[in-house]
Amino acid sequence: MSTVIENLLLRKQNLVEQLEKTQSVEDRDKIEHQLEQINTALDFLDRPGSRDTR
Repeated sequence: MSTVIENLLLRKQNLVEQLEKTQSVEDRDKIEHQLEQINTALDFLDRPGSRDTR
């Protein structure tokens, strides 16, 4: 599970860096949408009961 979260956080960091450099409104919208999806996934994975209980 932590690998998934680490990958999402790394992807989020890369997207934030891209967002800072991007001038195009269309590209910024796409990046912001991807960031929203990542934040949703991170919220879901952070919920109690979402962890593997093996």
